[in-house]
Amino acid sequence: MADRERRDVSTDATFEERRRHLAHLSDEGLYRRFWELTEKIVEPLLQVGREYTTPAIERSILLRMGFSSIEAQAIVRGVIDHGLMERGAGHIVWKVSEELGFSIRESGLLLAEGKHWDVALRLFDEVAS
Repeated sequence: MADRERRDVSTDATFEERRRHLAHLSDEGLYRRFWELTEKIVEPLLQVGREYTTPAIERSILLRMGFSSIEAQAIVRGVIDHGLMERGAGHIVWKVSEELGFSIRESGLLLAEGKHWDVALRLFDEVAS
């Protein structure tokens, strides 16, 4: 029992020591601090997601958008062939569909057939400029 009491006292002391720099914060201040630290932790993960992708990731996104594996493969091949990988295959399909006034599915299928890549290139060249 004495060991348990010592551990509890030690834990309490450690807790008090570790919270000292937060003791002056209100509930709202603690809330803001929590989200500041969360953003600090998550931002590098988001940055990696923005900067790095793979054909497998892009195919996975297209599958979740309702395309078959074969359709997704053809779209991703087009994305790679046109140097648009960093833009994201799903993003390209979505933007082309907005531009042409077609559904996302129709636009993706047209891109898979090799059509409208000129539209994608123009749209994403404008974004880069």
